[in-house]
Amino acid sequence: MDAGPLLQAWGRLALLALALLLGALLAHRLLRPVLLRLVGFAPLPRAVLLRCERPSRYALPLLALLLAGQGLPDELPGSAVLQHLNGVLCIAALTWTAMAAVAGLAQGLIALHPADVADNLQARRVHTQTRVLARTVSGALFVAGLAFILMTFPRARQLGASLLASAGVAGLVIGIAARSVFSNLLAGLQIALTQPLRIDDVLIVEGEWGRVEEITATYVVLRIWDERRLIVPLQWFIEHPFQNWTRRSADLLGTVFLWVDFSLPLEPLRAEAARLCEGSMDWDGRVCLVQVSDADQRGKQLRVLVSSASSGQNFDLRCLLREGLIDFIQREYPRALPRLRAEMDGPRAPQA
Repeated sequence: MDAGPLLQAWGRLALLALALLLGALLAHRLLRPVLLRLVGFAPLPRAVLLRCERPSRYALPLLALLLAGQGLPDELPGSAVLQHLNGVLCIAALTWTAMAAVAGLAQGLIALHPADVADNLQARRVHTQTRVLARTVSGALFVAGLAFILMTFPRARQLGASLLASAGVAGLVIGIAARSVFSNLLAGLQIALTQPLRIDDVLIVEGEWGRVEEITATYVVLRIWDERRLIVPLQWFIEHPFQNWTRRSADLLGTVFLWVDFSLPLEPLRAEAARLCEGSMDWDGRVCLVQVSDADQRGKQLRVLVSSASSGQNFDLRCLLREGLIDFIQREYPRALPRLRAEMDGPRAPQA
């Protein structure tokens, strides 16, 4: 093709591309407020639309150019390279849009189930499943998009065929090398489906008390009571036992143990424990018991059993009862505090 007709062809192509780009951007700008008005204030579709706004701004022009490129003559120099580049960018933009749609869907589902309520068991269950599954689906979409991009390159297709030919050995080596990664991914799916733990659950892991702050595709972040963060792989929760204090509900029973003398009467102490519980906002009104749980030659052990709506409230209530009952015993029955008894024999008579 001569230089003159070639320049004219490229000029027409540039004008067509510019017109398609401007048309796609104009359509995006006009459709956005219309779609937002159609969905109204529905959290789910609105979150998806807002998340897809930025990637779709690139995906629509690329799709328009891809459709227009099908009519280009094959003899036009450089057209194949441009079509291939446009196809790669289009796949990347569509993958980005799909991942944004998944993230928006997850955000909308979480917004429909707020966790800042008193009874948030169902909300925490939805949050956990949504976040774990959204990360898994987004990872799968990313891998699929990357695979489609590689398949557009002839050499990459040949490389893939050669890898498939040795898939037996390569798969075994990769499987052994990435065993921990795949086990954590499978553990994440198992946790999302069976839910032995959820977002904001109270767990005891390796002797540490903490709340589930985040669940990623490979690990769980626990916020310890002193603001530390404990990072635990997902596979650990599948292979080891752990305590979940909020599995069915956040209600909890707690105990306070006191050693006292045998002479202490129990009824005044029970009345004082009931008074302290009734005056505390941390008591839920279910259980307040004082029992003798043990005794030995030095005294008796009292167990004060109290209930609260959450583990944090129960800890504060137990501290309050421990302090209040000790003060009560010191004030009303000071001789009933634990004492060490001993018998002293008189002077022995001299032996003959």
